[in-house]
Amino acid sequence: MTDALPLIRLSPKQDRRVKSGHPWAFSNEIAMTAETKALPAGSVVRLEGDDGVKHGVWQFNPHSLIGARRLSRDAGMVVGPAFWRARLAECLAIREKLFDIPYYRLVHAEADGMPGLVIDRYNDVFVLQANTAGMERATPDLVAGLIDLFQPRAIVARNDSPIRKLEGLEESVGLLHGDSARAEVREGGLSFSIDLLDGQKTGWFFDQRANRALVARFAKGGTMLDAFCHTGGFGLAGAVAGATQVTLLDRSEKALELAMDTAKRHGLRQVSAQKAEALEALETMANVGRRFDVVVADPPAFAKTRKDHPAAMRGYAKLARHAATLVAPGGILFIASCSHHVGVGDFTDAVAEGLVRARRDGRLLATVGAGPDHPVHPLLPESAYLKGLLLQLP
Repeated sequence: MTDALPLIRLSPKQDRRVKSGHPWAFSNEIAMTAETKALPAGSVVRLEGDDGVKHGVWQFNPHSLIGARRLSRDAGMVVGPAFWRARLAECLAIREKLFDIPYYRLVHAEADGMPGLVIDRYNDVFVLQANTAGMERATPDLVAGLIDLFQPRAIVARNDSPIRKLEGLEESVGLLHGDSARAEVREGGLSFSIDLLDGQKTGWFFDQRANRALVARFAKGGTMLDAFCHTGGFGLAGAVAGATQVTLLDRSEKALELAMDTAKRHGLRQVSAQKAEALEALETMANVGRRFDVVVADPPAFAKTRKDHPAAMRGYAKLARHAATLVAPGGILFIASCSHHVGVGDFTDAVAEGLVRARRDGRLLATVGAGPDHPVHPLLPESAYLKGLLLQLP
């Protein structure tokens, strides 16, 4: 029964954001009584204002800055296996309308009604990342729901995100179901080799899918550099589109091996790999006069916290300067940021500064974000973390 759920209350005059529909209640907005503080991290609770207004059912962590995350506005909602299966089914129904093949982000946290949870789908293999104590506690029910809906071959836990430390959680990677994490991802006519246990994040960056296709439209008949390439998504898409020569640049030898394996299997002989720190390699290439018709710079996050913002702005300006220098006259630069602490306006300003330092003019063709399988909660604009600029440089 829902009435059996613990009841926590907002402090007096601390209900404005929650009443406005925000899906989080911060710890300083919650009346932290001794009983409330004693609740186990990840508990499902009822939340009320000090005026008695019911705000629904939430997951609660007394040890986190984000004290509570909303699951349902319905204060009578029963949160159990059927609840999680229904949420997964809702996500599936949306993705099946968006994609013809089963490779996508199935669950994207708050916007999908499952705060702090990410699930990526690779046909019959799923990768789950639980970034909150609430989702950690819900994982057995989530696994059961995935098995019921999909009969997967494997479910992998990639619980190695640093954000888990803020929730008091240990980092871990391993199999939750099945006996093999072997998987592939299909995109743009290619079958990419991926590593779900040792690769980055949840194995593949589905958020850039549409942007890879967009950039590839400019690659035919030209040369291309894919910096911070990971397993070669942008570069190999460009090769398929008709690039005459593609250079993949990354510091991870394992990622480059996977990328070159994909290139070899698809007969993409114009693809080569260079292992190096990308920023250093870009500067060296610029100094020796290398030029490419298409340059992609898609680095990891430069700002992991708010205090990193000034350094990140300098880093993006420097990256844009080196990358722009490498673009042949009339060529294309695609540069991206996945730092949610950096807004699109600030990122655009930093890139513009880099262009000025490179003494290059630019024509902004598109400002892009993540694909539709990465929905954004309307009251969490910071969840629109990905931003990319597609420029033509005369």
